[in-house]
Amino acid sequence: MKFVALISGGKDSFFNIHHCLSRGHELVALANLYPINKEDEIDSHMFQTVGHDIIDNYGECLGKPLIRRGIVGKSSNLNLEYEITQDDEIEDLYELLKEIKQQYPEIEAVSCGAILSQYQRTRVENVCDRLGLTSLAYLWQRNQMELMQEMCQNKLDARMIKVAAIGLNENHLGQSITEMLPVMIRLNQLYDVHICGEGGEFETIVLDSPIFVKKLRVTRQEVFKQGNDEVAYLKYEVEVVDKGMEYEDISMPPLLEEEFESMVESEGETEQRPAEVQLDVVKSNVYRTKDTLYVSNLVSEKKGIEEQATDIFQQLRNILEEHGIGMNQIQHVNLLLSNIEEFNKINLIYQRNFKEYLPPSRVCVQTVLYGDHAIQLSCIGIVRGDKLGIHIRSRSYWAPQNIGPYSQSIVVKRDNYEIASISGQIPLVPFDMSDCKDDPVGAALSLQHLHRVKNLVNVDELGYVICFITRESLMGNVQKAIESYSDNEMIRADKFFVVKVGKLPRDAKVEWGGLSYKEIESYEDNDEEEAPLIKIPEFESVYHTKIKQNNLVIIHTNQLSKVNQLSGGHSTVITSNSQGIELKNMEIIPVLKNWNHQGKEYKYTIIYKN
Repeated sequence: MKFVALISGGKDSFFNIHHCLSRGHELVALANLYPINKEDEIDSHMFQTVGHDIIDNYGECLGKPLIRRGIVGKSSNLNLEYEITQDDEIEDLYELLKEIKQQYPEIEAVSCGAILSQYQRTRVENVCDRLGLTSLAYLWQRNQMELMQEMCQNKLDARMIKVAAIGLNENHLGQSITEMLPVMIRLNQLYDVHICGEGGEFETIVLDSPIFVKKLRVTRQEVFKQGNDEVAYLKYEVEVVDKGMEYEDISMPPLLEEEFESMVESEGETEQRPAEVQLDVVKSNVYRTKDTLYVSNLVSEKKGIEEQATDIFQQLRNILEEHGIGMNQIQHVNLLLSNIEEFNKINLIYQRNFKEYLPPSRVCVQTVLYGDHAIQLSCIGIVRGDKLGIHIRSRSYWAPQNIGPYSQSIVVKRDNYEIASISGQIPLVPFDMSDCKDDPVGAALSLQHLHRVKNLVNVDELGYVICFITRESLMGNVQKAIESYSDNEMIRADKFFVVKVGKLPRDAKVEWGGLSYKEIESYEDNDEEEAPLIKIPEFESVYHTKIKQNNLVIIHTNQLSKVNQLSGGHSTVITSNSQGIELKNMEIIPVLKNWNHQGKEYKYTIIYKN
């Protein structure tokens, strides 16, 4: 893609450009925002302005046009997820990129040097969405030690021009990141200082890079101290000088971490027995607790697929209105389609119904549906609790960017626990969003995506993981992944189960989704209500955990009579035979087959919550 690069003068923005070029993207122009009052540093939560008076030279250094705009707005909207806010500095960024897009309409993407800052990333993504651009953030979530070493190894000449952390002082100003790396490693060990300066410990200015066609040479420098604080600045005067060409592509980080690389083995041969699917009439139902609203099995008797989708969403809106909650209070959606080739038609209608930031997490699969139903929708609504989450639209090495109206994860935070729903993860190669063609690698890669999403939202304890497959020959790979992952993470393997469906998005062969939780201890815990006792029949396979006042049970069985003995709570029944099930509060997910984590096939897999 042709891209414009946001530059601050610091190491991260230029090193991300180097990664963009190495991944085959084409740099068209540079963009920068500067303080209109010419101060060395302004009170911005978003933009580095130290060293702003050097920026004009970078157009010549890179041989590309530089477009700048003054910062008029303030950091008015400090929410993690940004919405359009009048007089906010992000609107200055919008106007700058809008102007550049008008000058260079071929631009498709924006280079952003965010590493850990959700605040920075969400704002760049907001502006990119509004302008139809893609954010390229190849430093996102990189290990800081590895990243700083990579910068040094790739001859990035970045100098310290501000220090503001314990262990750093004016004597460190002007030193290169190569000289400072041992210092930062030691300070990280002693005081947990961020090696890349992500906590504001220091700022840098770049004098040279392999991507430069000319470089900067310092002609004069002066140190300034800020009061009695341990904050010091270095002001440079520079000139542009010629240099020899030294560009080389940067290699990518490994696609799989070592933990997930060990899961890959050759695809085995598994006997493919035809599925025997028996379906019953689907009944929609609504079940409410004090915290959660379960809306299950919404279908439509309309004729066309778009008419069905429109009707289902109207049903959903009516139900939510009856219960006093809105579309933005939906945590998760299970979207079942009889023909995934019709997905784009449905997705347009879906998108119109989830316009606000942090749309629900989602699992979307093709499976068998009853009668002429083209769509079946179930969802979980938030009655009580704060909604958080991640909706990452930037392209990176971390995990796939979000390309639809769903979040990677939605977290509901309550008084003493958090619940995170995790969207289905398919094996896309993150840096270019291509399909992973190696199915055994894909099984491990998509589980790695789920793992990274779970870790980023910091809701660590897995409640359950469901693995969708479209070919039984993948069972060996999936079982190996489950066994290795549960051993490495020291968790129970029976939290995992596997189901076979007709098709998955992007014609993927495997998809992992699930739920995680985190208990929050407080001084009131001794007085809190216990999880209610539940009577569980003697099933063949049961995993039971308590999340504070709630029960979560994973059940596998072949006996319909025992399924019908479940009472209270809400059940998600995953089965190839929905006939005769008499549970009152249940979601039905019809599938072709289902297995436990050991590969033993069952007629029914049930996720029971109360």
